This record gives sequence, structure tokens and C-alpha cells, in this order.
Amino acid sequence: MTKLSVNINKLALIRNSRGGNNPDIIRMAVFCEQFGADGITIHPRPDERHIRYSDVSALKEVIGTELNIEGNPKEEKFVELVLKNKPHQVTLVPDASNQLTSDHGWDTYKEQDFLKSMIQTFKNAGIRTSIFVDPDVRLVEGAYECGTDRIELYTEAYASQYSKGKEQAIEAYVKAAERAKELGLGLNAGHDLSLENLAYFKTCIPWLEEVSIGHALVCDSLMLGLENTIQLYKRCLKG
Repeated sequence: MTKLSVNINKLALIRNSRGGNNPDIIRMAVFCEQFGADGITIHPRPDERHIRYSDVSALKEVIGTELNIEGNPKEEKFVELVLKNKPHQVTLVPDASNQLTSDHGWDTYKEQDFLKSMIQTFKNAGIRTSIFVDPDVRLVEGAYECGTDRIELYTEAYASQYSKGKEQAIEAYVKAAERAKELGLGLNAGHDLSLENLAYFKTCIPWLEEVSIGHALVCDSLMLGLENTIQLYKRCLKG
């Protein structure tokens, strides 16, 4: 079954808005695992507006499933953070330092020399690597040439087009996923996946290994409860 990694950035953002430790994101990460999450994702950014660098080592100590750290390896502090804490997976995302949220994947040919170097650095430390890419067969092939273990398909375009026509919305993703499979790349996906669109995505790409979901899951949990919401998302991944 496809694994569900819960991104807890939004919970950290709520904590930071009041300057205290409520909610305690270390406890929340443990609760997510107890409620069925297969992993925890964090995306620390230089301004520390949600996950703080100081959170990472504390999370690493308590995570019993998998820890996935996302971020831009062009930030030296991010690289140091990953190498120090050695998560199960590092996902390389080409975010600008002041970016609100991720909005594109890597140009895996233009940035190939840099990505090759960073991937080798993380692999030498025993960390599984994943590259954030748009659903483009050529970029998937470029990711393969970079030596990454997996790719993560950036799914915002799919999510935004889903209600207008799900068959057309998924088409490019299926082609990219099929090429990744042919090349032997592991396949992750994330960004704006929700209870509305997740099951269809999994049905069309059944070999999907992992999804990382934060914003929609946290929003749903406000109405449905965290444990129930995590179980609902996992149910979407059973198809």
C-alpha cells in the first residue's frame, strides 16, 4: 500500500503564531504515527516560520516510522541540518528563500551537475534521495541521470484541474509515472492532494510509493478530528 507521510508544517505554523509550544509538534508527530501515519514530513525554511531548525533533532529522536526532510539544498544550513540528523529520506525542492509554498519542480537538466553532487553527498551519508519534479517525461529522465533514488511528482496542477476533468488532469502524471517506473525510479507525490482527489490519483498510478500531505489533512482534521482524518486518507490509498 502507498505510504502516507503527514507534513506537520502547518501545525508548527499554528504553534509559532502564539510564540509558545501549543500545539507541541513533537507530541503531534507521535500522535500522527499512533493514528496510522507511515511517516512524518517537515520542510524547514530559512525564516523558520513553521518548522524550526531546533525541532529537527527532537523529531528525529521520537519518530518511529520514517522522517522525510524537504528543502532546497542550495541553502547551506539545510544541507548541514540533513547531514547532522540523517533522516530516512531527503526531498530536494527548488524553493526560493522567501517562497510561501512550493510551486514548481527542478529543471533536472539545467541543474544536473548541482543535483548530482548533492545527491551523492546525501547518499554517502546513507540517506534516500528524492527530487521534486513537474510531470514531464523529459524532466523525469533528467532526474534519473542525476542518480536520485526517487522522484516526487508535484501535484498542484492535477489538484487544480481535477474538478474540471480528472481524466485530463491525470494524463501527464501517468505518463511521467510510467517513465519513472521504466527507469527504476521510486515514485512519491505531493502538493494539494486531498480527500477529494487522492483516491483517483492512486487508482491511476497504483505503484505510487508515498504521498506527502499537510495542508489539506490539517484543515480536514479541524472538522473531522486528526485520527479520523488520517484513517480517511489512508483509506484513499488502499485502492
